[in-house]
Amino acid sequence: MSDHTSIPRREFLQVLGATGVSALAGCAQPANPSPDGSAPTATPRPAPSAAADVAATVQAAPSTIQPSGAASAKSWLYDSAFPGPELRMAEGDVVEVELTNELPAGTTIHWHGIPVSNGMDGVPNVTQQPVDSGGSFTYKFRAEPAGTYFFHSHAGLQLDRGLLAPLVIEESDPHVEYDREHTVVVDDYLEGAPRPLSDDDSDRGPGGGGSGGMGGGMMADRRPPYAGLLIDGRLPTDPRTFDVQEGERVRLRFINASSATLFRVQVAGHPLSVTHADGQPVDPVSVDSFVFGSGERYDAIVEASNPGTWEIRAGAVDGNESPARAVLAYDGSESSSPTAPSTSERQLSYRDLDAISPLDGVDGSPDRTFDVTLSAGGRSDDWLIDGQAYPDAEPFQVREGEHVRVRMTNRSPVVHPMHLHGHFFQVQDAVKDTVVVPGHRGEVTFDFVADNPGNWLFHCHNLYHLDAGMARVVQYLK
Repeated sequence: MSDHTSIPRREFLQVLGATGVSALAGCAQPANPSPDGSAPTATPRPAPSAAADVAATVQAAPSTIQPSGAASAKSWLYDSAFPGPELRMAEGDVVEVELTNELPAGTTIHWHGIPVSNGMDGVPNVTQQPVDSGGSFTYKFRAEPAGTYFFHSHAGLQLDRGLLAPLVIEESDPHVEYDREHTVVVDDYLEGAPRPLSDDDSDRGPGGGGSGGMGGGMMADRRPPYAGLLIDGRLPTDPRTFDVQEGERVRLRFINASSATLFRVQVAGHPLSVTHADGQPVDPVSVDSFVFGSGERYDAIVEASNPGTWEIRAGAVDGNESPARAVLAYDGSESSSPTAPSTSERQLSYRDLDAISPLDGVDGSPDRTFDVTLSAGGRSDDWLIDGQAYPDAEPFQVREGEHVRVRMTNRSPVVHPMHLHGHFFQVQDAVKDTVVVPGHRGEVTFDFVADNPGNWLFHCHNLYHLDAGMARVVQYLK
């Protein structure tokens, strides 16, 4: 969100008529009217009533960050940390998190990838009213299924200010063995406040017109002018070191928490055995690298069988910033300069992923199919689904229990990491919640079971495309 204190146009439209709901207090479930006002929706399932096994408080507040080598920048952070402190819990735990808002604007928390009850999903004016400045809201959900997730603000462009943090639900019986693990948060770093595509100042920040921007009626085929790429909040000039011992199996939980960057990830001197996609277990597959879009996560096992000091690299597929770096250092290694990755030979593709537990109910012909086109708005700054820009867009209506198929065709030249709230879907043989649709008429189909009633956002996880309208509400009818 920009520094402007007025309500953005899209949020104003949402409040007026698209999906506005009554104000919330505590853990109360919101009213859940039809997004188009024409039909009643199914009643969402309630949040868990059991006492919390894990209780935490997260404060969203202004702060200052200064990654090594960068100028000091004002930001909005969770608990004054960038990224925010990791939340970790056991599978099946009841979790209660109180968000306190010390920001000068309303905010929420979205639990990315976790199929919480609808009232806990954290989408402003769809599942809850934004938490006002000085206010608080308590989220409650059951931690399941196990996996690698993260949480972030879903208000305006606040994610690109730094309101994000990892979340790990530990499985009771992992399908792969490992000796230690590290969470690796990959991000893009913006100095200053983000601005929407519709802000057409010629020399402004990300998403705008001018030499470094994407707006002003231009095709948004360039990324924001980021100051650098990060691993765990550090620029490549100040990489984090992950210590390992020879003979260990090391689990790396990679999270793409960026706002607009498609990353290619490699670990020099070591193949990656990919074991989880978006937190969900897959048959291990050995690759040299993988590419993931905003919102995607991959877990990989590294066999520590090649002593030395090695570079973990995450480079932008569509940017010219220096790659984000971390260091994998064996105990006793004397090298101070890590070895860089060589040219990647085998890169992961979705067809390599074979879910350990495929979704039930998505075999055979679907009960309902949506054929959608992703596109730019021509002379406008909008990004569209079937020619419509959210919130002025029709909902996708489903009924509980249906097998739903979504077929996407991308008529723009850029990728779109598409994310469905409240559900996992099956794409080829993988179970995921976010999938990258390639540019230039790329096509992706996914299937899901409508098993979590409510109004759910479906959107591009490129933050600037979402802010410019590339979203729809999946609405459950009675």
